[in-house]
Amino acid sequence: MITDTFTLGGDLPVRRLGFGTAQLTGPGYWGPRGERADALAVLRRAVEQGVTLIDTADNYGPDLAEELIAEALHPYPAGLVIATKGGVVRTSDRSWHIAGRPERLRAMCEASLRRLRVETIDLYQLHRLDPEVPQDEQLGALAELRQEGKIRHIGLDSVTADQLERALAVTAIASVQNRFNLLDRESEAVLTRCEAHGLAFLPWFPLANGALTGETADTLDRMARQHGASTGQLALAWLLHRSPVLCPTPGTGSLAHLDENMGATQLRLAPDELAVLGALQPS
Repeated sequence: MITDTFTLGGDLPVRRLGFGTAQLTGPGYWGPRGERADALAVLRRAVEQGVTLIDTADNYGPDLAEELIAEALHPYPAGLVIATKGGVVRTSDRSWHIAGRPERLRAMCEASLRRLRVETIDLYQLHRLDPEVPQDEQLGALAELRQEGKIRHIGLDSVTADQLERALAVTAIASVQNRFNLLDRESEAVLTRCEAHGLAFLPWFPLANGALTGETADTLDRMARQHGASTGQLALAWLLHRSPVLCPTPGTGSLAHLDENMGATQLRLAPDELAVLGALQPS
């Protein structure tokens, strides 16, 4: 049996299948993807479909994704949790760099507060650990922002299991966001640590950036047809079954694709099916 909800940070209940905003921006997360009205419609439909966790980042656009969220949904409905990220600066569709100095992280967080039109960010995630800045200094900056009431919970993005444990020794962490999907499980050790500590794991590229919705292995196609589902729905359903801490936030700029993704919550996979999917290897 799978649970449909997870309590983020111990005090923010969310539906486990959320919505990610990266696909509302253009290639390389640069500029708009299409008409602004279409992006706003997708965000509003996501909430209508019951999404209570929206994941974004200040460098999606840059700035654009956060602005779209505020334009579409502010004033925010009760229970809606918005997670954003800072620590990466994007200068073009092919160029970005990590910026983890405390003063820079503070400026990024305060800019996100303004764009999102909130006084407190529910979940603020360090988009990348800066190898040029001591980890404790980066986390200390976020802890100070939390103490000031500008952040409710701190999350990490793209970390190893050891980095996560070192972070937990410095301050409370509510979530990790690593790449993880049906055919990419390099972060199994991190998932295990999240389960042990009760942390949310927000897998990015939960659909392998679209690869799972194109040509896939015969096994995946056959099982999806048996459920009257798409391979993308099956891949999301596998994540929801795989661990109660996994909270995928697939993104799309299409209303039809959004509706399809949300249908994954209705799929129930039998133990033998989960065993078959668990044995799949990248083709």
